[in-house]
Amino acid sequence: MKNLLLTLLAINVVACSGQSELSQQTPPENSGIAVLIKEAPAYPMGPCEPSIAINLSNPANIVAGSILDRVYYSNDSGKTWVTDDLQSSYGVWGDPVIVSDAKGRFLFFHLSDPTGKNWASEEILDRIVCQWSDDGGENWSDGSYMGLDHPKDQDKEWAAVDLRNNNVYCTWTQFDDYGSEEDEDQSNILFSMSSDGGENWSKAVQINEKSGGCLDDDNTTEGAVPSVGPDGEVYVAWALSEEIWFDKSLDGGQTWLEKDIKVADQPGGWDVDIPGIQRSNGMPVTGCDVSEGPNRGTVYVVWSDQRVEDDPMDIWIAKSTDKGETWSEPIKVNQDETNHVQFLPWLAVDPVTGDLHVVFYDRRAHDDDNTDVYVASSSDGGNTWTEQRVNDESFLPVEFVFFGDYNNISAYNGMVRPIWTEYRGGKLQVWTALMD
Repeated sequence: MKNLLLTLLAINVVACSGQSELSQQTPPENSGIAVLIKEAPAYPMGPCEPSIAINLSNPANIVAGSILDRVYYSNDSGKTWVTDDLQSSYGVWGDPVIVSDAKGRFLFFHLSDPTGKNWASEEILDRIVCQWSDDGGENWSDGSYMGLDHPKDQDKEWAAVDLRNNNVYCTWTQFDDYGSEEDEDQSNILFSMSSDGGENWSKAVQINEKSGGCLDDDNTTEGAVPSVGPDGEVYVAWALSEEIWFDKSLDGGQTWLEKDIKVADQPGGWDVDIPGIQRSNGMPVTGCDVSEGPNRGTVYVVWSDQRVEDDPMDIWIAKSTDKGETWSEPIKVNQDETNHVQFLPWLAVDPVTGDLHVVFYDRRAHDDDNTDVYVASSSDGGNTWTEQRVNDESFLPVEFVFFGDYNNISAYNGMVRPIWTEYRGGKLQVWTALMD
């Protein structure tokens, strides 16, 4: 996060950049389902790295967020949006993560900047912050926090909710010293939980067996996204050194496996180079089916890698039907037969239907860096997939503009809401799509 946001301060040189005319094919129609949430100048810090969540007690209410401190809410299923700024005494400094609990409380997780001095302060990234809203995203608490262990840095968090009891689980990467080249400085995956709607948090514990380095690259432990099983199991996978690792807790996070389980190799690692993108990644996303359907209890991990020779990047999924003890061979999610790049995936598992939905960037229709957005869906546990392009018009990213480390997608009872970033005309845009 440090290197990414520092680079944002130098992107004004692209403010006049426009669209390329070098598109080789016409992308398929998307049925006009895309909705623009926010547009703002890319300089100095335009909206990107978006997160979205459907209210589980009132699906017409949806909340989204983007860096550094923007929050959006809709009360008409995502057709129109209100924009506001999030504030906290702990600071609001990127990596927005939004989830809904079973009662309709929204929780907004983000990084910290308690002094408000950003990189001039040693306290930046000193904790993970959680704020909550009980009125559909209109008003927010000042927040709580977890993982305070100064001078270590807390980064790349994500959260999940146990819909049976409303317990909230959060995992993230802790850096002993972000950017350090010293062997003794490590990165690890931490875990904390709340049983009162995010207002108080347990002491953070390390759950990974193998530590990584602190250079924020392939040899760093990153991509920890928790998911909850139908009986309260807590599952999480992450990437390290061209491999994807997995751990689980069967008692609500009190104890974890002593030895991590390998999900798959990740050829090329999670830190990937995509033309026209300042930085991208193939970090894994974990999900679990809690529906009453035939795949109840199946655990899924989605990521991207370069395992196919002469194919720059594809999206993959592996699944486990025995609580993560063993894993299937990776299944390709994108269905094109071209050697074009697909990147930056995110997974949602519908808790009611059990359907899987994966959003990702896609260049199958172009021979340059023009980019589209696809959602792939599966109703048979990831064995087969159908795809839909969801963006209105292809866009051309530019390397000097930070695009964020992720997009996101939320699904509930057949309602699907992806969220993503586009760049055009010197501006960044955050979009969703109305998929029902």
